[in-house]
Amino acid sequence: MMYVVTGATGQLGRLVVEGLLAKVPAGEVAVAVRSAAKAADLADRGVGVRVVDYDRPESLADAFAAGDRVLLISGSEVGRRIPQHRAVVDAARAAGVALLAYTSAPGAATFRLADEHKETEAAIRESGVPFALLRNGWYTENYLGDAAGTAARGAVIGSAGQGRVASAPRRDYADAAVAVLLGEGHENRVYELSGDTAWSLAELAAELAEVSGRSVEHRDVTPAEHREVLVGAGLPEGFAEILVDVDAGIARGELAGTPGDLARLIGRPTTPLAESVRAALGA
Repeated sequence: MMYVVTGATGQLGRLVVEGLLAKVPAGEVAVAVRSAAKAADLADRGVGVRVVDYDRPESLADAFAAGDRVLLISGSEVGRRIPQHRAVVDAARAAGVALLAYTSAPGAATFRLADEHKETEAAIRESGVPFALLRNGWYTENYLGDAAGTAARGAVIGSAGQGRVASAPRRDYADAAVAVLLGEGHENRVYELSGDTAWSLAELAAELAEVSGRSVEHRDVTPAEHREVLVGAGLPEGFAEILVDVDAGIARGELAGTPGDLARLIGRPTTPLAESVRAALGA
């Protein structure tokens, strides 16, 4: 049996591969990536490297083998992911893989970013391949990529109102993916993955203030103002629209669920926001 991870050179994929290598021999792990060069360090450690291109379905013909357990990490090209994911699903079906796990979006999500995930889930179900849907909630890192800068500017800006986010860091989600790939009884299961505790942007601001020793406020703005702030910070207009739309979903409570699936899969509590803030600020 081989454990195959797509998108393995990305932030989540790397963590999944490292988690697998901590538990099984490198010879049982393979990655499906677009660039062999980016996975050269993994190849040096004995990991199999399979070069694929989602936009060239023929390149996926030899990516998987019968009995493989595959993790399809959702692609990063929003707007193009449906045909790309379908190509992977078709290749997995043709190969006869034992399990296809997919990093999806929360089932409660109605914001546009979730649409491609829902269509991918439908394609997986229709394929007849044994599956595990890992409906990942929001990553805590989405808010802490520039934690020091946010603290220095003194404001957490958003348009989610008092909406709450049950986030967890990528490491927790990666550990869950490893548990599913290596475990038994996950076929045709759906997991709603989120942090144990939901928090608001006001609470995030308070946490940043406490750890940094600076004054940090939560500044709730209108969607139009939020869009202007994001574009002014250098984000493309299309991506800014996506983030504003997600904040509308947060305001509706779509990322606040805490069913406990993530903690149960990883066998421990999820990482608290306070701990992630301290790590991000080097405290």
